[in-house]
Amino acid sequence: MTLSHPDDHPPHTLHALARAAGIAVDDGLPDPAIAGLTFDSRRVRPGWLYLAMPGARTHGARFSAQAVDQGAVAVLTDPDGAALAAAAGVPVLISDRPRQAMAAVSQAFHGHPSRQVPMFAVTGTNGKTTTTFLIEAALAELGLVVGTVGTLGFRLDGHQLDWSTSTVTTPEAPDLQHLFATMVERGAQAIAMEVSSHALALSRVAGTEFAVAGFTMLGRDHLDFHADMDDYFAAKASLFTGDALTGAGARHAVVCIDDDWGRKLAGLVTDRPLTTVGRAREADVRILGAETDPEHPGVQRVRLDMDGQRLEFSLPLPGDYNVTNAALALAMVHAAGLDAVVASRGLRHASVPGRMQRVDLPGAAPVVIVDFAHTPQAVDEALGAVTTPGRTLVVLGAGGDRDAEKRPLMGRAAARGADVVVVTDDNPRTENPAVIRAAVAAGATGLGRAEVVEVGGRREAIRRALSLAGPEDVVMVLGKGHEQGQQVGDTVIEFDDVQVVRDEWATLVGNHAMVANGDEGRQ
Repeated sequence: MTLSHPDDHPPHTLHALARAAGIAVDDGLPDPAIAGLTFDSRRVRPGWLYLAMPGARTHGARFSAQAVDQGAVAVLTDPDGAALAAAAGVPVLISDRPRQAMAAVSQAFHGHPSRQVPMFAVTGTNGKTTTTFLIEAALAELGLVVGTVGTLGFRLDGHQLDWSTSTVTTPEAPDLQHLFATMVERGAQAIAMEVSSHALALSRVAGTEFAVAGFTMLGRDHLDFHADMDDYFAAKASLFTGDALTGAGARHAVVCIDDDWGRKLAGLVTDRPLTTVGRAREADVRILGAETDPEHPGVQRVRLDMDGQRLEFSLPLPGDYNVTNAALALAMVHAAGLDAVVASRGLRHASVPGRMQRVDLPGAAPVVIVDFAHTPQAVDEALGAVTTPGRTLVVLGAGGDRDAEKRPLMGRAAARGADVVVVTDDNPRTENPAVIRAAVAAGATGLGRAEVVEVGGRREAIRRALSLAGPEDVVMVLGKGHEQGQQVGDTVIEFDDVQVVRDEWATLVGNHAMVANGDEGRQ
């Protein structure tokens, strides 16, 4: 399904948008009609408002003249960018909080779409994508048309949308509000989305009116962006406390209290309804247990106590952490005043690309699972979710230009849970891949039973793991999950872990067949 970016929004005036953002304007300032808006000067069209934001490397106001040349009729910026923008010769709006102003203008321009349908927000280090997909499945069982926004892209009524975005997980406010509005125009009756800590810290969702927000857990990640874990937590917590800086907040908070951070967050929620989720006796939605369904291998039968009501449902995802994700999803649906019993039946249909995704292979193949686990805790959980009569082999790397201190911790987590750790490349970006591999391998080395093998090149590493594995073994390929590319330097090359597993297994099986037939010399 393809969505075009609609160009037929009714025009808004500059002064009206300024009022929506709380910006005072002089009566003498021209008041042109605004036909569109963007923060990217290259995307400006005639009649648009250019949102010139400060950036890490440069200020967007430096491109004001280029934006005006392409048709911008006004600029919104901060005091630092005001002089640069004024030189372009069009009216300038100035805000001390430009990113919040950008969010407010975006909402007003697109008609405040988050007021028109119930919005579900999920944040946390791990589990955001899976929980969002589980919410989608639950709401669809209730007969709702659901839009989703997150790491795996954008969906409406189960169909992938062709929509360019500004970031990986949570788009910048102009793109996000445009997307919401288009989903509503196309029939969405609810929207579930992932909300990253970057999005909260940078006010991408400022002013968005969430009916319910859910917190999965907090583990080490993104410390290349946040100063420390407390700063990381504060960004996440703002979604539940209505922090004045981020401008975010939800009407009802649903918090998993299975870790210290969750319990801390629950203690901070004092001004709105709170539902707690977890295995603790005091949880409002309590996880009673989960067992493998004897009639359906790979499916768990989950039991919950939800406000005193017993709830049992099927979940086709392995691992205790996915049980928690499912409980959180249903608790969020319940918090919105919807029927969680009926909604739970939809979870039996849930599947999430690149999240504990089994890759079926022909012949005497090992079990191969591809997962997005890219933090120490996620690696622990992914490896803990599988059982096998044989060995567990894991293929693992770490991303470049990101938090370097988590690399040995990821290696250590892999060595604790696997018999063989094949250390390889993830997305090295602009770093030396060998340096990244060495850090991961250092954490994995010397931890008891685990054999550590370093293989430069992700395809070669996957081939090595498959060649070492027998039919009773499990091969876990971790770190990239759903991703369709690998970033090396400034170039993204085509790379899909699932397809590479299939290709390399076919090559191995073909080579074995040729050897068995005495044909190894006929290539």
